[in-house]
Amino acid sequence: MCIIFFKFDPRPASKNAYRLILAANRDEFYNRPSKAADFWPNNGDILSGLDLEEGKEGGSWLGINKRGKLAALTNYLEGRPNPEAQGRGFLVPNFLTDHQDSYSYLKKVSTEGHLYNGFNLLTAEFRAKDDTMCYYGNRGSAEPIRLKAAGIYGLSNSLLETPWNKLQQGKRHFTSVVDQGLPCDGLVQELIKLLNNEEMNSPDPAQESQGEGYSGRMLQALSAVCVRSPSYGTRANTIILVDAAGNVTFTERTMLNCDVSQWSTNTFQFKLQED
Repeated sequence: MCIIFFKFDPRPASKNAYRLILAANRDEFYNRPSKAADFWPNNGDILSGLDLEEGKEGGSWLGINKRGKLAALTNYLEGRPNPEAQGRGFLVPNFLTDHQDSYSYLKKVSTEGHLYNGFNLLTAEFRAKDDTMCYYGNRGSAEPIRLKAAGIYGLSNSLLETPWNKLQQGKRHFTSVVDQGLPCDGLVQELIKLLNNEEMNSPDPAQESQGEGYSGRMLQALSAVCVRSPSYGTRANTIILVDAAGNVTFTERTMLNCDVSQWSTNTFQFKLQED
């Protein structure tokens, strides 16, 4: 389970504004092996965290490359996932290494959506003359959609903009932070604070009905923006900023040693190679 809040504004009014502000949590079992975000050793253009789970090595949940392509994945909350389904984590790196545009890639993925357990996939391209952001969820419409410019969106473990309590509360907080016009460092810190809000937003009948098969205690834990349970919860906070000139700031705060009291923060900055 994960949650993503983002503002997509391809032509910001101010040169100090951002084409993209994205704040995301990765929720996972604490003991699932993974690699913190870094540029790939075999492809220095791609920056992402990586799954190291046996049989799923190389999958990812969020990444960006220097050519301006970005992808982000969340799972769709389902009570009984199919253990034989294809791994969803490769949907992100496949886009980052592919030459297809955002919409064409999702169109191709949509023809194979039945092979996977439930997921949501965001794809984006930041180009000198045209920014594009698209969405596809295999438990929703058969066709991908192009997202409208200058929009603020929220995505959790249902379809895009599904009004779960946690999504609505987090989106209100996100909107209030991005509207303040903070400098980069201040914006990153406020967004990380937002992502670490452990306040539960239960009861939430919409989330609970979709999560049939989960215990009441687990559903209650999942109702917070920052999920905390004994063995599962929020393991990484990621902030991605793309400014008007194509400068990227990628900050990841990640849990160490399966210990909710130990965290490491790393920031990467680079300029997009825009066509």
